[in-house]
Amino acid sequence: MRASLVISALVAVLVGFGGSVAIPLAAARAVGAGAAETSSWIAALCLAIAVTTAVLSVRHRLPIVTAWSTPGAALIATTSGIDLAQAVGAFLLAAVLMLATAAIRPLARLVERIPGAVASAMLAGVLFGFVVAIFEHMTGVPQLVLPMLGVFCVVRLLSPAWAVLATLALGMALAGGLGLAGPLPEISLSSFALLTPRFDAAALLGLGLPLYLVTMASQNLPGFAVLRAADYPVPARSILGVTGLLSLVTAPAGAHATNLAAITASICTGPDCHPDPKERWKAGPIYAAGYVLLALFGASLVALFASFPAALIVTIAGLALAGPLVAALAAGLAAEGDRFAAVATFAVTASGLEAFGIGAAFWGLLAGLALVGLERVRSRLGSRS
Repeated sequence: MRASLVISALVAVLVGFGGSVAIPLAAARAVGAGAAETSSWIAALCLAIAVTTAVLSVRHRLPIVTAWSTPGAALIATTSGIDLAQAVGAFLLAAVLMLATAAIRPLARLVERIPGAVASAMLAGVLFGFVVAIFEHMTGVPQLVLPMLGVFCVVRLLSPAWAVLATLALGMALAGGLGLAGPLPEISLSSFALLTPRFDAAALLGLGLPLYLVTMASQNLPGFAVLRAADYPVPARSILGVTGLLSLVTAPAGAHATNLAAITASICTGPDCHPDPKERWKAGPIYAAGYVLLALFGASLVALFASFPAALIVTIAGLALAGPLVAALAAGLAAEGDRFAAVATFAVTASGLEAFGIGAAFWGLLAGLALVGLERVRSRLGSRS
């Protein structure tokens, strides 16, 4: 055991939680969750992350750390017309699909055949609204939003990983100094709510299926790549099975999805964590312990964020998703042959289109796949002639 193992694990916890907690909070508000349900949502996510990380890292002796689905939370936050019961039903579907992917090899291959450009463009369309929302709040509270933007841009030049946390710290201080924040909440332990799901066809297609797809394409697959880049084997079916099972168990408590970490995983897989690659797995149990503490005090954390103005939460969420938006746009437009389909996917998803009660992410994906299919047919006909 080295101090670097503890430091790396705790930094990963701080970056993973503090840098993106505003997004599942926004998701909870979007589906009408109250304070108790939101507290349960966050606590269940933290508990699922702790259990999956501990099980996978100890079982495989690999630095496998998990996280909540940030793109999935962003997707939920942009949906409309879906209540909490319908959302829980969609979460259960996404978890079942994840388990099926672990158990059925052809399903995993089918998901992998979805063009990366279309999947990335769908994600970009989901994230776009968050980044734009920053500027919608800027006119209302410029004395809060403008300094946060300035600090984010400066700190990002030095350390992208710490930019959001530094901005969050400044925003909290400014909100208190400007009299925009409410009184600090008392420290209290979390409690879990048991939510009854409702399986609505429109919600399952418009939220459950896209939640599964963005979690696979934007969290699990990049997470696999992080492990491979560090020269570790990837027990993909085990990872999908364990995270899918915990997602299924915690969905009735409000947790939307647990998956392999990508960005925070790189903190625990490099030489700064431990010079010996065979010893880095020990960061996993420490990381898990950090999330157990967060799970215990999730109610207080939710109450703390609720005491801040909406402009602060929206700005932090938008800044946290700016990097993923850039990456998604770049990936969507990288392949020249799929650019038109990617732009169509992005435009439909970002438009907020809703038809037959089904949200824009599904229609964006459908439009992109249809255009890719037409392009493939045209190419085949051209080659025959």
